[in-house]
This record gives sequence, structure tokens and C-alpha cells, in this order.
Amino acid sequence: MGDLTAYAGVFWSAFLAASILPGASEVLLVRGTGEPLFVIATATVGNTLGSVTNWACGRFLLHYRDHRWFPVSPRQIDRFSGLFQRCGMGSLLFAWAPVVGDALTVIAGTLRVPIVQFTLLFGIGKLGRYLVVAGGAMAMGGSEP
Repeated sequence: MGDLTAYAGVFWSAFLAASILPGASEVLLVRGTGEPLFVIATATVGNTLGSVTNWACGRFLLHYRDHRWFPVSPRQIDRFSGLFQRCGMGSLLFAWAPVVGDALTVIAGTLRVPIVQFTLLFGIGKLGRYLVVAGGAMAMGGSEP
């Protein structure tokens, strides 16, 4: 099944990459050791839970949006709120994307998107991304994720 420490590293890397801290969870995913599907599942769960943290910031801590530690700036909140309202819930399938991802996850919280819908849509999108990254790494002859 693999080294539990390696799975914990993948989980926390993915969790932190989705939260207010910068990170690239795909690096550990590609270099990960263990069963490929379990590594992908671990990264997906960690990243999804990190995004739930952003959702909670938007839902419950919006009054702190002017603070430096808040995951997105007030300008990004205004910009991405309009985008989210135009594109709808389906945009959460793409919340894994760099630059817009963190903002969309916080905006979903500010707009009170139900947590179950948010988690499912974001999780599906992130799983798809991790499958593509892992498949690409394996096709290029890299180590199994």
C-alpha cells in the first residue's frame, strides 16, 4: 500500500496548495510512491479539504477581507464574483486552475453555495486534473504517482 509518511506528505501538500499558502501539489503527486490510485485519491481529498477551508473563509470570515492573511483581495472578490455569477456552479469544475482557483473557492463561500455541491464539483474537477497529471507523468516514463 505504500509508505504512510509519503501519503501524508501528498495529503498535506495538496491541502496547503489549495489553501492560502502557495504550493504545487502536483510535484509530490508525480514523485509519490505507492499505489497510483491511492496517491491520486489522497491528493484529491487533501486538495478538496483545503478548498473547503477557502469556502469557509468566504462564508464565515468575509468581514476580514481587508486583512493581509485573507486568501483573496477585495479586488479579486469583486472581479470573480461577477465571473462566478455569469458562469454559474459549473465554474467550480475549473476552480483548480491557477490564479482563479483560490478566488472561486472563496467566492463560492461568500455566495453561500451549499457545501455539498461545492465539494462535489470541486472534487470532480481536481480529480480530473490529478488524473491528467499522473497519466502524463506515467506516459513520459516518469515514476508512477
